[in-house]
Amino acid sequence: MFRFADPYAFLCLLALPAAMYVWKKRRKYPQLCAASLSGVADIRRSAVLRLCWIVPFLKYAAFVLLVIALARPQWGTRQISMKTEGINIVMAVDLSESMAALDFKQKGEIVNRLEAVKGVVQEFVGKRTGDRIGMVVFGSHAYTQVPLTRDYATIVSILERLSIGSAGKSTAIGDAIGISLKRLEDIRSKSNVIILLTDGQSNSGEFSPGAAAEIAVIKSVRIYTIGVGSRGRAPFLINDPVFGRRYVYQQVDIDETTLKDIARKTGGLYFRAENTEGLQRIYDTIDQLEKTEVKVKTYAEFSELYGWFLLPAIVLLMLRIILINTRFLRIP
Repeated sequence: MFRFADPYAFLCLLALPAAMYVWKKRRKYPQLCAASLSGVADIRRSAVLRLCWIVPFLKYAAFVLLVIALARPQWGTRQISMKTEGINIVMAVDLSESMAALDFKQKGEIVNRLEAVKGVVQEFVGKRTGDRIGMVVFGSHAYTQVPLTRDYATIVSILERLSIGSAGKSTAIGDAIGISLKRLEDIRSKSNVIILLTDGQSNSGEFSPGAAAEIAVIKSVRIYTIGVGSRGRAPFLINDPVFGRRYVYQQVDIDETTLKDIARKTGGLYFRAENTEGLQRIYDTIDQLEKTEVKVKTYAEFSELYGWFLLPAIVLLMLRIILINTRFLRIP
């Protein structure tokens, strides 16, 4: 990379216009008294006289080069090493059919719960530095979508392709926690966190949410639980074979008691998100609670380049001295 070690030296260039003005005022032109110029009007200026501008040019060019040299131009490399002990975060995302409820707004448009979750989770992932993040999705079954990784671009890419119902119609919260705990065993860390996001009640799977939470307590894993969706009846868009595409309202209940119990046992927190803004605030809160300390050290090695400007400046000054004392000598 290229840089100037002392860029404030360029302030000296501000004096250049003032110096040119003073030099022009003090400059004395030779005068000759003559009754008439008719005898010399046809005399053309010689080639040397037409080049007289080069003398002040050499002076100002040398001044500019000297200022650049004074600013110490440098070329080199800078290396940044980051030492961090990032935490492990597994996001467990509900893909059951109830996530199709259209009770969220995003950028002025009505979207289903999963689309709202995608946008907020993408921003959350983008804010993390040094942490390993994995993703577990669940419906009737739970499985690993992304293992723990620092490749955030891959996480976002896979997140965008998640679809409702791909893991089944039901909700297996206990299995989702169990798979998440299994993924956290892959890489050890000073802190392990699960962010469980669901909009329903656990009605499927081999493990109960309570049993899975007890295992999390033993493994010292904090679980943040998020209940997604408005209260009461929520609109769904269905394809009716008789009436075509239409909206129907269905009751979707969140088992807040179980979610609160999971969070309390594991030392996490429970949140309720009824709109996109609330969901955003929840992830901002988790981002602040689960901060990673990153130590940054910068190593730099630069080569001085001022000589490439200082030498031409000296040459120009010497050339000017020679010219004003020889061919461009002024008398008096």
